[in-house]
Amino acid sequence: MFVSHAGADRAWAEWVAWQLQDAGYDVELDFWDWGAGENFVVKMNAALASGRMLAVFSQAYFDPDRFTTAEWTAVVAARQKLIPVRVDSATAPPVLRPLIAPSLAGLGEDEARSVLLKAVGGPRRPDGRPGFPGDAGRLRGMGGSGPRLPGSLPRVWNLPGRNAEFTGRDALLVHLRQALASGSRVAVQALRGRGGVGKTQLAIEYGHRFAGEYELAWWIHSEEPALIPDQLAQLAVKTGATQADTPPAQALEALTEELRPRGRWLLVFDNAEDPAALAPYLPGGNGHVLITSRNPHWQDAAIAVEVDGFARTESTTLLQARVPGLAEEDADRLAQKLEDLPLALVQAAALLTDGLTLPQYLNLLGESVSKVLDEGRPHGYPVSLAAQIRLSTQRLAETQPAALALLRACALLAPEPFPLHTCTGPVDDPPPTLAGLLGNPLATRKALRALAAQGLARIQDGTIQLHRLNQAVIRDQLTPAEHADAARAAEALLVAAYPGQASDPTTWPAWPELIPHLLTPDPADLTTDASQSAAYQACWYLMDRGNAPTALPRLQHLHRTWTRQLGPDHQHTLWAAHCLARAYNDTQNRTQARALDEDTLERRRRVLGEDHPDTLTSAIHLAIRLAALGEVEAARALAEDTLARQRRVLGEDHPNTLTTAYNLANRLGKPGEVESARTLAEDTLARRRRVLGEDHPNTLNSANSLAFHLAELGEVEAARALTEDTLDRQRRVLGEDHPHTLTTAHNLAIWLAELGEVEAARALEEDTLARQRRVQGEDHPDTLNSANQLEELADDGSA
Repeated sequence: MFVSHAGADRAWAEWVAWQLQDAGYDVELDFWDWGAGENFVVKMNAALASGRMLAVFSQAYFDPDRFTTAEWTAVVAARQKLIPVRVDSATAPPVLRPLIAPSLAGLGEDEARSVLLKAVGGPRRPDGRPGFPGDAGRLRGMGGSGPRLPGSLPRVWNLPGRNAEFTGRDALLVHLRQALASGSRVAVQALRGRGGVGKTQLAIEYGHRFAGEYELAWWIHSEEPALIPDQLAQLAVKTGATQADTPPAQALEALTEELRPRGRWLLVFDNAEDPAALAPYLPGGNGHVLITSRNPHWQDAAIAVEVDGFARTESTTLLQARVPGLAEEDADRLAQKLEDLPLALVQAAALLTDGLTLPQYLNLLGESVSKVLDEGRPHGYPVSLAAQIRLSTQRLAETQPAALALLRACALLAPEPFPLHTCTGPVDDPPPTLAGLLGNPLATRKALRALAAQGLARIQDGTIQLHRLNQAVIRDQLTPAEHADAARAAEALLVAAYPGQASDPTTWPAWPELIPHLLTPDPADLTTDASQSAAYQACWYLMDRGNAPTALPRLQHLHRTWTRQLGPDHQHTLWAAHCLARAYNDTQNRTQARALDEDTLERRRRVLGEDHPDTLTSAIHLAIRLAALGEVEAARALAEDTLARQRRVLGEDHPNTLTTAYNLANRLGKPGEVESARTLAEDTLARRRRVLGEDHPNTLNSANSLAFHLAELGEVEAARALTEDTLDRQRRVLGEDHPHTLTTAHNLAIWLAELGEVEAARALEEDTLARQRRVQGEDHPDTLNSANQLEELADDGSA
């Protein structure tokens, strides 16, 4: 007899299989008979070929995504014997409804056994179980050796009441049962995760769902380790291992002696936060231990099981079950806002059923997330989500103020992982609470462990990450003075992690992790030269990679705030204006770019002088804007004047001087003077190779410029060779999708076509166009140029 069942009904499957085997049947049950590494599809096929299958019908059994669907449909299709028994009120699919499926739910064990054996129609065996020879011991005297009817409780039992509205988690429950029942070290399992994720509820549900597998199950409140001995002493008395007046130390000894040689017991240590403090109370032996904890560091005492938020389907199922009439799309939207966190979902459902509408709830959530998440605490949870976070931060304030300062600082940054391992740069006058962490790996490690132990942050590979909901609650709970301190600490972290100017290739590996955090803080909270520089350099990095639409709103915010806070002539306001003008230009707002560049140049001339390097940088950028708007003569005159000043002030080999020379040769040369443009491009390329190196992005830009002039002069083969070399270097240095790489690829396709290699040109342009559409968008000028070029190549091919 093959017993077919859903994983969620494993306890029923074990009970059914044991009863059938006891009644003389040859039973095959997957987790009894199929070993690790075996092909379960082959095993299932062989089991079904036996011709008789008992199916444990339940709501989970009829989930179309489970293998049970393949099992029962195969049996029906082959017209083999299918014997169903029901363990809940689930409705079978229409094709199975004609089958008589007796129910075992709600019956006593003897009656359920009788119903089962009658359904199977096999020989009756005695209802009693033969006793095991030898000393049965106290625990064995409390029940039989086989599994009891699922749902029946052990005589020694103090687990909290079952949550009637428990939702989902089938996969985790099955994983727990398999791990605990495997007989290896994993018989101690630690359910770990942040507050509100449902660890305690999962442990309660496991205890109730598999109650029939245990002869005793005991719940120990473990947040205060000092209270654990008394609770275990009570268990020792309950089992008869000791008397009520026995001192706790002796009672624990007696309990250990009682449990260690026995099996079929379950201890649950709920909300244990200190592995070292709990270790003396883990009895060992063949029983099962569950631990719930926010602390991730259980590797020495248990196998950790990560408990995260619900799957989205579980979230929407819970919300719709608790809030009648809630549409699926609204449930999905609410679950997304609450990060699928079970406690937050239950609290939201309570408020929605108490009269709040969904728009009202979402509006309140936006106004004060902490206040909203303080309401609607459900039965079975000791405190609300907001209260949990408040208590944890209060505990940190007493024991780990540096960790609290780090937590609050990260609450004002992005929800992405913050690269704490890169915080090695100098910081002028950091906040005292954070100063001890910066540059001190041991102190940092201690703070991170404290945050992880409270379940407030995820620590991995030198980074720290806060969940969005936790961030919002922590921000909301800050007083104005605490917010100011947190902003100073966040600023210090950004400065310490700042890798340097975005135009320097050596800084590029560090930028991607830092970018989200530099885009997040209120510009008014960036009060130092270092943090303000880092803020607009982050935007420059984005624009260099074709992400001007992302940088634009941030630069507008920086410029607007600093104009009001620092004044329009402050150096950082002017740098924000300079970057903002480029963002306007890169998003095709060239008139706005030109007006802002003109204003910035006028202010810098007045504040800094005609020959200041920043003034000259503004001048060459304005020249580029003028040329883009068709004012070529004015652009060229401004560029030539700027180049002369830079050569005099900075020198011929200064990177800024070479940038102006590159722009003059590339975009601002006089019509008909291609040879002189080529000469300037060759000189600029040679200098950049010597000053910056062969693979510097600016050097590669100069190589592109020279190739263009070579092609104009009819030297297409030389242009093709130089462009191929440049493309290889850009792909290696910048990546295949960088805008400069794509521009070079587009140019190379043109040279290939001119040399008659149309197929190669078309293949290269097709790849380039696909990448430009993905990276720069359908309407970007470079994308449109590639699309036009591809059309011309198609026409050439058809001709």
